[in-house]
Amino acid sequence: MTPAVNTVKKARIHYQLHQYEHDPGSQSYGGEASAKLNVAPERVFKTLVASLDGNHLAVAVVPVSGQLNLKSFASASGAKKSKMAAPKAVERSSGYVLGGVSPLGQKKKLKTVIDQSALNHETIYVSAGRRGLEIELSPQDLAGLLDAVFAPITQTM
Repeated sequence: MTPAVNTVKKARIHYQLHQYEHDPGSQSYGGEASAKLNVAPERVFKTLVASLDGNHLAVAVVPVSGQLNLKSFASASGAKKSKMAAPKAVERSSGYVLGGVSPLGQKKKLKTVIDQSALNHETIYVSAGRRGLEIELSPQDLAGLLDAVFAPITQTM
């Protein structure tokens, strides 16, 4: 199992694993998960890592139906500026490969902000730490495991 799955098991919270056959040619990992699991894109959340004020990394969890608003994310994180982190920095910090980055079970615990739209759903889906594997759980449980806050950090595409 992945570190993400081990994290939810250890916490003894209610969750469900969903697996699908990942297509290596897929352009959008989150969009692929939404389509293959037949789940509305508003309930499937992608994990993004950004650099705050050029000093440290933080995690944003946003629906695949939208885009991270870097200015809102910086503000919600208590920073002046944010920009997307370099792919190698994301993999090094999280311990996951791109397309399979989970907010759970990362090597380094980072400040995390979950888009407030997650609260509109009883359960949401996040990567379980591998392409083709998703964890379904309540947004409140996810926030509790990550010491995360909810904030409006998504802009529609």
